[in-house]
Amino acid sequence: MPSAPRDSTPSFRDEELLADVIAGLIGNARHAAIGASSPIPAAAALLARARGHGQPQVSLLGSRRQSFFTDGGRELFDCAGQGRIDVFFLSGGQIDGEGNINLVGIGDYAQPTVRFPGSFGSSYLYYVVPKVILFRLEHSRRTLVAKVDFVSAPGTSPDNVHRPGGPIAPITNRCLFAFERQRRRFALASVHPGHSVAEVVDNTGFAFDRPPDVPVTPAPSPETLRLLRTVVAAQLTEVYPRFVAEIFGAPEPA
Repeated sequence: MPSAPRDSTPSFRDEELLADVIAGLIGNARHAAIGASSPIPAAAALLARARGHGQPQVSLLGSRRQSFFTDGGRELFDCAGQGRIDVFFLSGGQIDGEGNINLVGIGDYAQPTVRFPGSFGSSYLYYVVPKVILFRLEHSRRTLVAKVDFVSAPGTSPDNVHRPGGPIAPITNRCLFAFERQRRRFALASVHPGHSVAEVVDNTGFAFDRPPDVPVTPAPSPETLRLLRTVVAAQLTEVYPRFVAEIFGAPEPA
């Protein structure tokens, strides 16, 4: 089981690694949209655009410069329903092995022990956006569970339900999974530097597939780090100034 030890003075931050991996998942999409309070997915989308010389189009809710929306979430839902958004990001207080997410609460619905912010438009966007990337920084058995307490948005649908959208991959602070929609199951794609397969197994509440040799997630290239610390940091400051200051410091000259 591979475990890449972390250098005592790493050349990149965990957030930069995650942004690099997510940018790769975005690929050659035409349009990526990012909701509120999602600085790492936002950095990833802006990184993908910097690599693609303007493609994909990025719509970052809460930004005047990085979005063409003038009516916030309502326009986001309209564009998604028209097939004009290719990538979106969702998370949850709980995510289970079938890709279901829980944004409502833990325990009995009438008297929950924990109350989450609410589903908002997650179930709708999960159905209509072709690439939904699940993102959860805390990789533990309380967040990645065998079965969610409440299904805010289902990971899959019956075969007779028209559903162009759904999850393609969840990424955490420990690893990257791939989602196999036909099998309704996750498969371990790579383990981040400094972590191990055994650690992922111990901290995951659901069963998942894995190859005999699980690769280590590649580190960001020098060019990727340059783009993140210059172009992306400068664009991200408008919405997430504290995040940029903590992760990148003052944006470096491009």
